[in-house]
Amino acid sequence: QVQLVESGGGLVQAGGSLRLSCAASGRTFTRYAMGWFRPAPGKEREFVAAISRSGGSTYYADSVKGRFTISRDNAKNTVYLQMNNLKPEDTAVYYCAASSGDTMLAVTHPRSYDYWGQGTQVTVSS
Repeated sequence: QVQLVESGGGLVQAGGSLRLSCAASGRTFTRYAMGWFRPAPGKEREFVAAISRSGGSTYYADSVKGRFTISRDNAKNTVYLQMNNLKPEDTAVYYCAASSGDTMLAVTHPRSYDYWGQGTQVTVSS
């Protein structure tokens, strides 16, 4: 069992930055690829970014590429999402998740994820 707790959300003006954190419980953090998702109209949760177990591979949705950076600190059991140049359309609840899959196909799809956090609200004002 893995428990995930997100933090770092808030209200920011367009063009601003936020860094989300996701702390994982347990000693098995390195067994999981980690991802960030957000809700999207008419869809399952929309993929935002993911990072492989080792941190050697990262993946991004086209909508955030060049603005968001995902990273992980395996010694601290924590994954981060640095969000720069935020836009009003980035407003959402952001969910952290852990996946036992480690391929690009797996980590970009929400159904591949085994554990989810409660989410943290990000609001970007125009």
